[in-house]
Amino acid sequence: MTKEEKLVVINSLTEQLNAYPHFYITNIEALNAEQTATLRRKCFESDVKLIVVKNTLLAKALEKAEKADADLVKVLEGSTSIMFAHTGKTPAVVIKDFRKSCDKPVLKAAYVEGCVYVGDNQLDTLCNIKSREELIGDIVALLQSPAKNVISALQANAGQKIAGIVKTLEERN
Repeated sequence: MTKEEKLVVINSLTEQLNAYPHFYITNIEALNAEQTATLRRKCFESDVKLIVVKNTLLAKALEKAEKADADLVKVLEGSTSIMFAHTGKTPAVVIKDFRKSCDKPVLKAAYVEGCVYVGDNQLDTLCNIKSREELIGDIVALLQSPAKNVISALQANAGQKIAGIVKTLEERN
């Protein structure tokens, strides 16, 4: 590979690292062609982009994208593939689902919601992580709950009681 070709790959990886807010570094070594095709199909169906990369080129792209955490660079050994996603937990769910039939892919590290998760033991944590939109929805639901209770109380029998209290106060004057 010439220096120009390497530069093109690094620039492409950097663009993808900046375009996708979440990425997983995995090892899919030892998967046969059929298993790899199945994994790629599952990734495509889940809107996850899977590519195989060279460790040195990925390290340079991480540095260029300013995401070169020491823990991320440390896991770049052996065969490496990277999964890009717009939703943080989607690749973890794909990996966990695929592992029902095979022991790969192995999670090396993940960059989700600005945090770095290192090691395959983090897979369950990543599967249960909520996206920013889900958290905002939960907060809005919690904030709406007391207001809904007050409104429903006013619309029920309590509304008649309040009307009675207002009428009594008017008669006093």
